Amino acid sequence: MASHNRSISMEIPKFVNFVLERLRHKGLLAFIVGGAVRDALLGRPQEDWDIATSASPSQIQDIFSDTRQFQLKHETITLIMDNHKLEVTTFRGKHANNLHEDLSRRDFTIDAMAFDPNERRLIDPFGGQADLAKRRIKAVENPEDRFKEDPLRLIRAVRLATELGFQVDPETFTAIQKMAGSLAKVAKERIRDEMVKILVAQRPSSGLHLLRRTGLLRVIIPELLEGYLKRQNRYHRFTILKHIMVTVDTVAPTLTLRLTALLHDIAKPRVRSKGKAGWRFIGHEKASAEMADHILQRLRFSSELIRKVTHLIAHHMIGYSPKWTDSAVRRWVRKIGIENVDILIDFRKADLIAHGTGKVDLGLLEELRQRASLLIKDKKSVLSTKDLAIDGHTIMKVLNIPSGPKVGKVLQKLMALVTEHPEFNTQDQLVDILKRMSCSQ
Repeated sequence: MASHNRSISMEIPKFVNFVLERLRHKGLLAFIVGGAVRDALLGRPQEDWDIATSASPSQIQDIFSDTRQFQLKHETITLIMDNHKLEVTTFRGKHANNLHEDLSRRDFTIDAMAFDPNERRLIDPFGGQADLAKRRIKAVENPEDRFKEDPLRLIRAVRLATELGFQVDPETFTAIQKMAGSLAKVAKERIRDEMVKILVAQRPSSGLHLLRRTGLLRVIIPELLEGYLKRQNRYHRFTILKHIMVTVDTVAPTLTLRLTALLHDIAKPRVRSKGKAGWRFIGHEKASAEMADHILQRLRFSSELIRKVTHLIAHHMIGYSPKWTDSAVRRWVRKIGIENVDILIDFRKADLIAHGTGKVDLGLLEELRQRASLLIKDKKSVLSTKDLAIDGHTIMKVLNIPSGPKVGKVLQKLMALVTEHPEFNTQDQLVDILKRMSCSQ
């Protein structure tokens, strides 16, 4: 295909210019490629900078021996400069000085463009500009060849379509469907990173729909498909999977909230039973938390994030009533943790909105937020063991017991007591209660 070259304006950061100039000073070819070129043409901020060069990896290492660097991929040296990471990659293909061959090995036409910083011109041999204008994700030349080179590109097509609001070219789409199973060969960490980008996009449901239609969802999170076309009850307008997708779109674009939304009802198809008033989903929150734990571990998410997300899922059914006493609100805050009050209420509001009936009273959740906030600010409130007037050392001394699980159990007993009766939370009264506990044993 003929190359379509034209002059474009591109603001190149100092650290990128430094690398380009040093390579060219050594008589080597060097071009800006990939995402930065695409984003410049789209008028988006350029954050990911990549350079393609005729230099071999060992030459790159030698030329930048005075620069922090590491090598994770065979042909790529990552340079670290001014707190920025810059990937410098040897031209792909058999010929060391062939930029066209390098671009032909890239995944999609919109990423198979290069910028020549000397002549300030765009090099576009595969119609990337035309595909940007048509808002489509199209594989370079033969899509099956591109996906065989790296099956991660299967989900990457969906991720780019989701981030940019583009459509996948029909031929490329068909190839993804045909080869979806080969994604299973890809490292879970790489799949996870693409999923994260899909989930924090402006409208992640478009990506989730694409993952389902292409067959990729069956490889990544097949459990979600159990909710496809499964009806709920009169409180829900949507099927289980559609409700999940609407919830994901509705919550704020943080990874914690988006993962919570994605998995909060995942067990519903497994616990669904027929009652007099329609379908029931008794215990779905606990079952969903357990399934979420397995799924997030499988995708190699961090233990800390898994704990946070599964905790939110397990407690997302907030059955607040204005009849709750202050003690009941304190118990609820203790159970979910002070740090989770706002995030859980925000999530539950999105969950209720995503029921789609238009008949939800969000005022009750705001009332709970206000009451919880007042109790958290109240210095007399005991919402964690840190708020107790005595600590574990005092318990060990008064009860004459060693450090261990028993101390924790006593702390929890005292917590339960002062949650109901905050007035008991003084050192003298708690020590007196401990002495009585000692006598009764």
